[in-house]
Amino acid sequence: MRRTLVLGGARSGKSAHAEGLLTDAPATYVATGRVDPADAEWTARIAAHVERRPAAWQTVELADPEKLGPYLRTATGRVIVDDIGTWLTTLLDDTGAWEDGVWEKKTVRRVCDELVDGVGASQADIVLVSAEVGLGVVPATRSGRLFRDQLGALNAALADRCTDVVLLVAGIPLRLR
Repeated sequence: MRRTLVLGGARSGKSAHAEGLLTDAPATYVATGRVDPADAEWTARIAAHVERRPAAWQTVELADPEKLGPYLRTATGRVIVDDIGTWLTTLLDDTGAWEDGVWEKKTVRRVCDELVDGVGASQADIVLVSAEVGLGVVPATRSGRLFRDQLGALNAALADRCTDVVLLVAGIPLRLR
């Protein structure tokens, strides 16, 4: 099975590149973002992604972070997951990680481990899209540092399970593995 991790910064072209890897045949697009009808800009971003997908693709919306790892473990065919950063944000939201004080670190680690294990065990060809967070400055806020640290560690664990890793810079794919 081929597993590809597509990394890149904001607006780097990572989603379009990842989608282009699978346009020659049907695939399942796993959308990880929660729809927020009160956020018109977010709704427009989602609509742009939907319009870009080939008609033959099936869409699966997995807004519950705990369902992604088990889903991928049993998936077959070709699957694209867009995106891991949005998925992690939802997981951190659900566990109260943004708040100062005690948060569910064990839950976050368990769910991230289940995702990594699901990718490794899957019989599907998988393309994962994620933000590369290791090239910027140290964020000024606790929540920014938390997100950067958690996503950086998760990206590294996913890269370890992937056969191919690509970094998009200014729309140009750089093959890392």
